[in-house]
Amino acid sequence: MTISRFGSDALFDGGFAYGSRVRGEQLFTAGVSPLDEHGAVVAPGDPIAQTSHVVQLLATLLAEQGSTVDDIAKLTVYVETADRADVAAVWGAVEEAFAGDTPPAVIVAVTVLPYPGQRIEIDAVTVAR
Repeated sequence: MTISRFGSDALFDGGFAYGSRVRGEQLFTAGVSPLDEHGAVVAPGDPIAQTSHVVQLLATLLAEQGSTVDDIAKLTVYVETADRADVAAVWGAVEEAFAGDTPPAVIVAVTVLPYPGQRIEIDAVTVAR
């Protein structure tokens, strides 16, 4: 299993990777919601707390499959908002959750997510170990 991140010599990189080259078995997660062990939304309405919680849940899910967050090749982060400041704040929370080694990612503002109080959902493409 190998993941190498890449940027571009021709495109503005903004300090982040544009993609990952992956060798090995791939795992694709569904969207992970900020739910506790009873199915209740954690930190209703708080996208920053929910981001941290969802990354922890993602780590648990990947560990069950013999993988880690270090093996993530691509993230998609959904934020329920119409405010760019919320998107920027969630991006900061994502970078913090990955300790500055954030996989290539896209962050998308959406109008609604499934659970009342849910502001975040994250899915990932990962390589199995």
